[in-house]
Formats: sequence, structure tokens, C-alpha cells
Amino acid sequence: MSGDTFWAALALVLVFEGLLPLLAPGGWRSTFQRLLQLRDGQLRFFGLCSVLLGLAMLWFVT
Repeated sequence: MSGDTFWAALALVLVFEGLLPLLAPGGWRSTFQRLLQLRDGQLRFFGLCSVLLGLAMLWFVT
């Protein structure tokens, strides 16, 4: 992976991360408040699922 590809991927992450607060700030805020109520283990599980899904998507498209 070249440096340009890395920075393009990072830029896309920032775009996607910013879409929900831009388009639906109230929904984003309530979702974030619910996330704060989760235990550490639950957050780690969702993080693990996200990482595995991302890796699977990368494997599928390359």
C-alpha cells in the first residue's frame, strides 16, 4: 500500500465518520449517549466486530 492510498483511506474514514453528525446530529448524540452506558466488554466486542468486518471487506475486495 502506497502512502497516497493510506491517506486516501484515512480521508474516507473521516468523511464517513462525519456524515452522521452532519446529517442527523440529534440521532448521533442519542446513539453516543447510549454507547457511554455500555460496559467496557460490550464496547470491546463491538470494536472487535468492526475490525473483523473491515478485514473481511478488505480481503474480499483485494
